[in-house]
This record gives sequence, C-alpha cells and structure tokens, in this order.
Amino acid sequence: MVTRAPSPAERLVDRLEWQVVRRVDGLLQGDYRTLLYGDGIDFADLREYQPYDDVRRIDWNVTARMDTPYIRQYVDDRELTAWLLLDRSPSMHFGHTDRTKDVVLTELVAVLARLFTRGGNRVGAVLSDDQVDQVIAPSGGRNQVLRLTRNLLAPGGRSGAATDLRPLLQMAASSARRRSLVIVISDFITAPGWERAMGLLGQRHEVVALRIWDRREVDLPDAGVIALEDVETGEQLFVDTSDPLFRRRVTENAAARIAALRAATKRAGVDLYDISTDDDLARALVRIIEMRKARRA
Repeated sequence: MVTRAPSPAERLVDRLEWQVVRRVDGLLQGDYRTLLYGDGIDFADLREYQPYDDVRRIDWNVTARMDTPYIRQYVDDRELTAWLLLDRSPSMHFGHTDRTKDVVLTELVAVLARLFTRGGNRVGAVLSDDQVDQVIAPSGGRNQVLRLTRNLLAPGGRSGAATDLRPLLQMAASSARRRSLVIVISDFITAPGWERAMGLLGQRHEVVALRIWDRREVDLPDAGVIALEDVETGEQLFVDTSDPLFRRRVTENAAARIAALRAATKRAGVDLYDISTDDDLARALVRIIEMRKARRA
C-alpha cells in the first residue's frame, strides 16, 4: 500500500495544530467566541441608548427619525460566520528571510480558521493584492482550513502599483450577506481613503483589524550605504543608514504613520491589534484575547 506524502498545506496545518492551536484552545477552554468576537450577530430589537452603551451599535437611521439615540440589540447565534480579509501586497513580503509578514499572515489564517471551524463555524476569505484576486466562500471543516492555507502558500501577484485596501473592504461588504465577524489582516501600508469603506463595513459587521509589522520597518539598523527598494512600485533609493539623524527620521515617520492608522481605525469604530514577525503566535493571540476581554469588562 502506497502512503501519500502530506502536502505543504497539510504539514503546516499539522505543525500549527501542535505548536499554536492546542495552546490557544486550552486557554479558551472551547469558548471560541472569546478569541475576537464581542456581541451577538443576529438582530433582535432596538432600544434607547443608555450611558456606557457601545456607540458603534447606534442605529443612525432610527436615531434620525426618532430624534433620540437608539441602539441595535442582537441575540447570540451558535453558528458564527467569519470573513478573513487578507492583504497579499508586495510589502507583506518584508521581514527576516524566514519570517516575513506574509509567512505570519499564512500561519495566523491557518490558526484562526482551525479555531473557528473546530466550533462548527464557517470561515471565508477575500484575498487581495492591489486588486481583489480571489473570494473563498465560507465553509467549515478541515478541508476549508487546508484550502485557505493552500491559497496563501501559492505565490501572490506583484502588480507594481501601490496597495489600496478599499477594493478588499468593498468586496467584503458585498460578499458577507449576513452579519459576520470580519477580520482584516494587513500591514496597512496602503493608499489613503480606505477609512470610509471600513467604517461602512463596521456598521453591519463586527470588524477587527490585525496589523502585521516587522521591527526593521521602525528601527533601521546601521548597515552603511544601502539601496532601498519600494517593493510595490519598484522605486529605488540609496541611503546612508550610518547617519543617526536619518535613522531617527525613519523611526519618527514610522511612529507618525502608526499613530495616524490608530486614529483612522478608531474613527471607523474598529479595534486595532498588532502582531510582530518576532512574536510567538500563540502568545500574541493570548495577548489579544486579554485585551478584548478587558475592553468588554
């Protein structure tokens, strides 16, 4: 009898099952909802706004008609549909040689999909470079986890254009028919103007943003004169990394960009969490769990 060798996707999923999923699942004790999800997902009723209610649940159409704030109430549903919005733009290839941002994204997707589907839930995905290149309909089970993993292990497109997250968010708005958990996973190195699309998405769904970053993006090492290339546009520039003023400006610019990102997601009513390429993935997810629980307490 000939035994079939496991595929790369199967080997990765099996490794993550032991190294990450079981550690996180043990902490959750089977309560997959505490991972990232906040409220129920089926609309039940409206009631007047009370102090300390979540302002993101305000129904602005009803509020305008009644001339007083009203919020939407939801009932819990045992089946959760999660949509993963995945940025596969060239900037996601940045990082250490064996631990780039896209590697972290692939592992993160495999872990999240496995955690959700183990609870009998469905997971779908929208994959995007600078344009949406694939929509994977929600489904459950191990085969869906493997399908997502296989697609992410396949080489992504390289368009030569700057990333724009708007098509990704807009495609999710048209693809997710019922209220769902939407997780946006990106480095958020993108053209401006995506904030409105994310805000509109958050009016119907619960949206969580996960930013994958690499420390070399904010802390440039002293490596002398080097050539830097914009992986998205191909533009090249020679810089002197031994200049402390230049390195400080890089750090300051990165801090300003991250502050602007946090302000933009806050305006959109979306919680933003960071995962570094240096992070232990299980510990990073546990950290996010604790932050989510503290926010809802």
